[in-house]
Amino acid sequence: MAEEGNSTCYDITTVDHFQLYLEKSGEHSAILQSVQSVLPKNFRGATREEVWKCVANIFGFAPGEMDVQLLSLMQTEIPAVPISADVVEGSSKLIDCFKALVAKTPQMQTIPFSWHAMSSEEYEKLVKTKGDVKKFDFIHMIQMIYYVESLEKTLKFYHSLLKNNGRLMIIVEKTYRKELCGGSLSEYRSSSEVVTCLKSLGLNFEEHLVPNTFDITECLDSKSVPGDRLLSFMTATDRFRESFTPEIRAGILELLRNKCSTEKEGKVFFNSNLSCILVHA
Repeated sequence: MAEEGNSTCYDITTVDHFQLYLEKSGEHSAILQSVQSVLPKNFRGATREEVWKCVANIFGFAPGEMDVQLLSLMQTEIPAVPISADVVEGSSKLIDCFKALVAKTPQMQTIPFSWHAMSSEEYEKLVKTKGDVKKFDFIHMIQMIYYVESLEKTLKFYHSLLKNNGRLMIIVEKTYRKELCGGSLSEYRSSSEVVTCLKSLGLNFEEHLVPNTFDITECLDSKSVPGDRLLSFMTATDRFRESFTPEIRAGILELLRNKCSTEKEGKVFFNSNLSCILVHA
């Protein structure tokens, strides 16, 4: 869900809930499978060395295992082109975790990283203040678009950072986030809203479905601690069972079971389909 959000608001508890969500949902595996089928087509074409002559500059938000997978994929697709990576992340804990992951991953040792401990808006302000605009071949926004202050301004700015033939990849949820979070998110953005905004900006893009479901049976068990932690993350609250009245909790659980999920062999599987949107420079 909100894995790549504006993590300046992340505390340790939220990060822990996020890690549990990734473990239970299999979301990264679903995204990676989709990306592996979609991105190589965009890296090929004309001679890659003619497109990215000197170095492939990569930009990403809220780093983690997915970044390692994406960078490894690019190393495979453009082996003759050196890669550099810029990272924006407001949580020092997440940055430290990613640095540790990079340090123990052999293929990452050839990639120079630039670290920006700040939010998306702070990075945009920094770039505009310095006036030194670095361009990128590939920018990814995985599950972070919900937390930006202005969808239109954010898309317009980061699209402006693309080099010729560059790509901006946005991973965003297709279903149910608004209903689950209610007022927990200041402004919800679905994949359809992102698509509408891209069209209004006149940008060229393609959209791909990222299918995914996962078992949330334990979320319906009031005595399950992992279930409560999952619910906290999925509803963007610190403590699900303490954050809502009994009536609201019951409504959310009813929504989860009957609208957002399907039952199979006594288990409840949540529909967590995503959309992968590739925006062309």
